[in-house]
Amino acid sequence: MTRNFWVSALVGTTTLLAACATQDEPKVESVDQSSNVHLKGGAHAKPSFVDGGLTLAASGELAGLGDEDILVTLSATGNPTATCTNPAGATQPPGHNPASVTVTGSTAIPAEKIKNGNVAFSVTTEPPVSPIPDAPDCPNPQWTEAITGVSFTSAIITIMQPPPPPPPAPGTVVLTVSCTFSPATSNGAVTVSTVTCTSS
Repeated sequence: MTRNFWVSALVGTTTLLAACATQDEPKVESVDQSSNVHLKGGAHAKPSFVDGGLTLAASGELAGLGDEDILVTLSATGNPTATCTNPAGATQPPGHNPASVTVTGSTAIPAEKIKNGNVAFSVTTEPPVSPIPDAPDCPNPQWTEAITGVSFTSAIITIMQPPPPPPPAPGTVVLTVSCTFSPATSNGAVTVSTVTCTSS
């Protein structure tokens, strides 16, 4: 009886320890290393922006990242200016400028670039489609309507870690920085005092 008692006690203790280990393990694995991703520079940190005429570039430094690849995406909206050129090659301003455009760009950063949760980033949008199909703001569709510049009014930077797997699976967004420009941008570096940003 004594031997059976100790065997039963030992089996029970082993089962209890295994159960505890099983319960504790998910808590360790569920810790999100990217839960505190933010821009370096304090509570009011902002990215830096440069208006390239037809493109917008953003740069900054991130902190609080986990040890995985990241994808930085920039989406920018602005008001384009354009020209109309007739088939003979004469150019004039359009009747009115095209409707606002939204352009995007992205850059991938591998995990080995991240040091102690920190990494610098730089991302630039693609230019808008130009010439505009069918030249809607010109006298007729035989003209060519070309966008010559964009004054950007807003931008959104999205950080994903890890990057999204092949579609249609979604990515994991760890930081979104939404910025507005007042006044709208013009060619060159964007003055910090004209930029207002919020992070979420």
